[in-house]
Amino acid sequence: MTETNMVKSVCMSEDEIERSLTRIAHQILEANKGADSIALVGIVTRGDLLAKMLVDKIEQIEGVRVPLGKLDISFYRDDYLTYLSPEVHSTDIPFALEGKTIVLVDDVLYSGRTIRAALDALMDFGRPDAVQLAVLIDRGHRKLPIRADFVGKNVPSSSNENVRLFIEPIDEFTAVEILELGDGDRIGSAPIAKRGGE
Repeated sequence: MTETNMVKSVCMSEDEIERSLTRIAHQILEANKGADSIALVGIVTRGDLLAKMLVDKIEQIEGVRVPLGKLDISFYRDDYLTYLSPEVHSTDIPFALEGKTIVLVDDVLYSGRTIRAALDALMDFGRPDAVQLAVLIDRGHRKLPIRADFVGKNVPSSSNENVRLFIEPIDEFTAVEILELGDGDRIGSAPIAKRGGE
């Protein structure tokens, strides 16, 4: 797939992303009465980077390094058979889920299908006490009854737009952009190290 879509607007700058993550970190700690029982699991390829940033911020706030994992949902998606070569990444959850509140982290919440797939994948690794959801962007258009517990920013968007997080080090810059969908493009994560419209 080639990126033919044009940038319509930048809805979050790097500084705004940083501030939102700081606020989310505080909200996670407040909701869970500290960091003792929580662990963060990010959905690759950008949710895992956000999860690491949140773990760093929680450590700065609370002085505790909470467990961190990353989750690949490639073969749990209900549309993976549509793509002949799904992009497969690694899953790494180096701790037991039992007895923990897992904060699942993703970049953009849209239809809810990614989160449903992530919940299925997560349960194959164990049975946490609870699962909470933190997202940087909630753009609406839900198809499933899924709601985020912690949201960086609500971004109203139309169905012919894509809302994408670009983040270093896998991209050349850090920002959230709204892009016009080009012919043949589908809504989803940005390809690594490419900017829409360039």
